[in-house]
Amino acid sequence: MRMVCLDLEGVLIPEIWIAVAEKTGVFELLRTTRDEPDYDKLMNYRLNLLEKHKIDLPIIQKVIGSLEPLKGAYDFVQWLRSETRLIILSDTFSEFANPLMKKLDFPTLFCHSLEINNNQKITGYKLRQNNHKQKAVEAFQSLNFSVTAAGDSYNDLTMLEQAENGILFRPPSSLIKSYPDFPVAQSHDDLKEAIVDSWREQ
Repeated sequence: MRMVCLDLEGVLIPEIWIAVAEKTGVFELLRTTRDEPDYDKLMNYRLNLLEKHKIDLPIIQKVIGSLEPLKGAYDFVQWLRSETRLIILSDTFSEFANPLMKKLDFPTLFCHSLEINNNQKITGYKLRQNNHKQKAVEAFQSLNFSVTAAGDSYNDLTMLEQAENGILFRPPSSLIKSYPDFPVAQSHDDLKEAIVDSWREQ
């Protein structure tokens, strides 16, 4: 029984915070999990910037509404769903992801949620669970699923290491250098091939 677990941003959709940075001109928001492995530190940094520059949820959702899935991502998702079970494990938030998930035909997504006040200001966030990507893979394995996982960043590493097969997708060179045992895919066609190869090994 096979399952594929994918990261979302950088694999299927653009990096949301990078888009917000570019649209608002607050370029400090360009910092992502590719740059800062400590997620709590990164999110507190982001929340402080949102407060400083008076960026509320509607501003961010307007930016997100203008985005499209990465080229080839929609067809890739449809192929995966026709071949096996697909779960997306992301450190984004449901308030951000929903518009883009609609454009991917609503694959199953596990992510976090935001704390929003009456003025639509983002005041905090709630993690579904610490290290939820790895723990989700562990749970699927306990149900006798063999998991292939793919992600692009530091916060995906425990998921990739837990899975029977882990694949890096368009990762920074530092990740390739530090984790040379993971195969690297630079396109969705490459990722499809790597996933099929992993099934032959399972």
